[in-house]
Amino acid sequence: MGKKVYGSAEEALEGLVHDGMLIAAGGFGLSGIPELLIAALCKSGVKGLTVASNNAGVDDFGLGLLLQTRQIKKMISSYVGENAEFMRQYLSGELELEFNPQGTLAERLRAGGAGIPGFYTKTGVGTVIAEGKEHKDFDGETYILERGIVADLAIVKGWKADRSGNVIFRKTARNFNVPAAKSGRVCVCEVEEIVPTGSLDPDAIHLPGIYVHRLIQGPHEKRIEQRTTRKKETA
Repeated sequence: MGKKVYGSAEEALEGLVHDGMLIAAGGFGLSGIPELLIAALCKSGVKGLTVASNNAGVDDFGLGLLLQTRQIKKMISSYVGENAEFMRQYLSGELELEFNPQGTLAERLRAGGAGIPGFYTKTGVGTVIAEGKEHKDFDGETYILERGIVADLAIVKGWKADRSGNVIFRKTARNFNVPAAKSGRVCVCEVEEIVPTGSLDPDAIHLPGIYVHRLIQGPHEKRIEQRTTRKKETA
């Protein structure tokens, strides 16, 4: 099995990153994003990246940091709000965008991890999403062909893992992390806690260690994307 636990995000990415690579990143908004690995990618100076992720963080956190440093060339995403720099770069032609319906993006990642090169879906038929894609009829309904995503590198964030790389995600932070992890030829995972192998309930594991090649533990800011409150009512 070899060494899986590394001392830092920078160490875990050493020898894995190169210009022009395709990265699958877990997370939904700012929930469950691999914030330590994203920061390490910023420091690495790697550029020309294509990133498959549900969204692109916010202006000063998450994948938004890689947009600020112009290290991302193209995004494969389903939600592109909450990030003014993303919008500015896209509208000015500086950033390529391959827009995907959310379920389609999740299935493209899952399919890539399962060794499925493509699948047919009704989602997007008759819209700009379908332009240039193969159409096929099944039982009187039209479907379009979507390709599975196989990433050069997957970066994900879990809650707890053992030293063999078996990972548990916590609540909403599970989101895109599992399909993103499985879609990568190499997967690096950051977690809040690493425990001894064998101490996790096998039935509670969301991502088996066979998919995780490198693992780090670290502190996480876990920023809230939007906080909505109401004023305290007075008598």
